[in-house]
Amino acid sequence: MDINSVLQPLQHFGVNLGLSRIVKLLANLGNPHERISVIHVAGTNGKGSVCAYLSSVLTETGYRTGRYISPHLIDWTERICINEQPISAEELNQLLQRVQAAVSVDDEYPTQFEIITAAAWLYFAQQQVDVAVIEVGLGGRLDATNVCSQPLVTVVTSISREHWQQLGPTVADIAREKAGIFKPGCPAVVGPLPTEAEKVVRSRAEELQCPIFTPQPARPISSGWAEYHSLQNPQNAIQYPLPLQGQIQLTNSALALATLEILQHQGFKISESAIINGMAKTKWPGRMQWLNWNNHKLLIDGAHNPAAAQVLRDYVDSLNYQNVTWIMGMLSTKEHSDIFQALLKTGDKLHLVPVPDPNSANPNELAQLANNICPDLSFCQTYPDLAPALASAFYNTNNLVVLCGSLYLIGHFLDIFNYKSII
Repeated sequence: MDINSVLQPLQHFGVNLGLSRIVKLLANLGNPHERISVIHVAGTNGKGSVCAYLSSVLTETGYRTGRYISPHLIDWTERICINEQPISAEELNQLLQRVQAAVSVDDEYPTQFEIITAAAWLYFAQQQVDVAVIEVGLGGRLDATNVCSQPLVTVVTSISREHWQQLGPTVADIAREKAGIFKPGCPAVVGPLPTEAEKVVRSRAEELQCPIFTPQPARPISSGWAEYHSLQNPQNAIQYPLPLQGQIQLTNSALALATLEILQHQGFKISESAIINGMAKTKWPGRMQWLNWNNHKLLIDGAHNPAAAQVLRDYVDSLNYQNVTWIMGMLSTKEHSDIFQALLKTGDKLHLVPVPDPNSANPNELAQLANNICPDLSFCQTYPDLAPALASAFYNTNNLVVLCGSLYLIGHFLDIFNYKSII
């Protein structure tokens, strides 16, 4: 049976936050999550790259390391990895069938995310991983990953206003949900947060007596290298390569290194050379990544919320191109105005496409909005799909060309143009 045919029908359950279904399901499977040492990572942006750094370094160290992320770019198997290798389609299929067989007929049927999350817990327990790096799907408190009672470390990378429809209208509401992954006495590593979010997060950490660590961003020292100062002893510093692009990685890599430092204090044997080599080998495809498309340089990034869009624009500005050509598609649920405000500048060109998803925003409506927000665009056009937009974007131009706006769009691009090998 094909994985899509198992998981696709469950999409109609949508996002339905709550732990009762996953708790019952995992109990029916023998509570595999209780046999796994976990690093639990939440945040609006940055959680994926922090998971990527942690997984790469722990694998390099020799620990059998599970990693669970979402969404995937091309293939469901990307979500569940051991030592950086995705689960095989055959193994995932068998796990999904076992998970579905464990759903009691009397119980409310789990969501798609709950089914795949249960499969991940089961796989990591079967494979006896030494540690699993688990990325929160949405929010934290009621997310299906939030079933581990005693994580080694919890991480909150960043908080901004996204998924407010499910998590609450204010940044403080969203912070409350993210801080829901904190557990009594478990150390928490926290990135730079807006004041109102930080207040909520610190208050929750104090309530649960979680030691809280807020590392300073690493310092850039030369092209592609950074320096991190120890939490315990700021005189001690480590210099390491930083393969992921953008200023934000100084913060994200520091969060990962602070987490590794806490693990060292818990008895994990993680050498400096393993950190340096593991950081160097880190891959996080589809995020500020340079590719060659038909002999053209193309920058791709899944920036799908205003904070990520600002990070992308800051990176683009650092490259000193005269103008930028954007190829964009977005989901209807996203903050289109704020994203356009972060990205678009006078003289830029904009090519709009639908995202291959039922929730795609209408490109014509986006074009109208973009012209209102930035009336000095030198070009704004819609296309029925990606291929003609790419051809048009690269026609007779010296501009930097950037494809962004949705991870689903990035995944579609990587799939149709056969970039699977880079994932």
